[in-house]
Amino acid sequence: MSAALELAKLLIARPSVTPDDAGCQPLVAEWLVGAGFRAEWFDRNGTRNLWLQRGDGRPLFAFLGHTDVVPAGPRGDWTSDPFEPSERDGWLYGRGSADMKTSIAAFVVAAEQFATSHPDHAGAIALLLTSDEEGPATDGTVAAVESLQARGQGVDFTLVGEPTSTHDLGDTVKNGRRGSLSGHLVVRGVQGHVAYPQLARNPIHQLAPALVELAGAEWDRGDRYFPPTTFQVSNLHAGTGAGNVIPGQCEMHFNFRFSPATGPAELRRRVEQILQRQALSYALTWTLGAEPFLTPAGTLVDMLSQAIHEVTGQRPQLSTTGGTSDGRFLARICPQVVEFGPINASIHQVDERVRIQDIERLTRIYQRTLELLLSGVTEAETATR
Repeated sequence: MSAALELAKLLIARPSVTPDDAGCQPLVAEWLVGAGFRAEWFDRNGTRNLWLQRGDGRPLFAFLGHTDVVPAGPRGDWTSDPFEPSERDGWLYGRGSADMKTSIAAFVVAAEQFATSHPDHAGAIALLLTSDEEGPATDGTVAAVESLQARGQGVDFTLVGEPTSTHDLGDTVKNGRRGSLSGHLVVRGVQGHVAYPQLARNPIHQLAPALVELAGAEWDRGDRYFPPTTFQVSNLHAGTGAGNVIPGQCEMHFNFRFSPATGPAELRRRVEQILQRQALSYALTWTLGAEPFLTPAGTLVDMLSQAIHEVTGQRPQLSTTGGTSDGRFLARICPQVVEFGPINASIHQVDERVRIQDIERLTRIYQRTLELLLSGVTEAETATR
């Protein structure tokens, strides 16, 4: 059993349903202390946040990951216990195997092996782990970043271990993410009997034309890195439960995943304009969940892409699609943030899994990226070792 596979199994066996770390981070700290890493804790409100660092020079390269996982759901729906790692037909099964305990195991072992092979490497290596990524993300990575900011510590390169591959390991690297803006709209009407609509005002009927306009709007066309901004309704509620009552109000929750082409202020303005044009009586509250970030082609993208090609033969595609990640918080103190990890097809699903052969290949990619950035080891030198 490879060291990365062993560590992945140890992590999966800990039922770290968000925000419970279940001992994952102390295990990682213990694993790396012998390789010269020192541990700091930035815990807040019951969320564990571990910062491990080796060296004090620049550039500072950081791996970023989360030890928390989503709930497994009914155990009977799983082929094997979600918190008992199981190998079947070349796959490792278990909750968190793809998202993202395999990545954590791979970059822990990669950092350990790199430090052993290059004890006098340039710069510094860090690992930041949180147990709040799958939850509200209010006391996790953001808390650690605030602590680092307070002491004036910056990071030069960040590699997030999110599962980014779609069909084969190495086919996709996320070099940015869209922003997330959510709205909660309450349209006020007048409750009444369905047989006497002239005595009532139906908020559903009032909302309908505005919703058609919102759903059909072109918010922007994106740009060379980002797809167009999208609008989606996630929840729509109205009614008293009785079939003969016009409701007094209607609630709608919606979300924008937005590109830098249209900022949150402009989105808010355009939505308000549509609602006012339809003469609605309403209340609207906004939540900005994430600002977009982007790392164009450059040192980190190039070195990671080279490492992927050397190990897998893949030429990764750069992408900014998908949801948000904690990379958005590191982008506050780090100019180059990318995400790369295993195949994401089974994340958050029953029988979540990762290819066993990909665990070792992922470890080699992470270690090779460190070599290219911090040691100057060439491809030819690697081949002779």
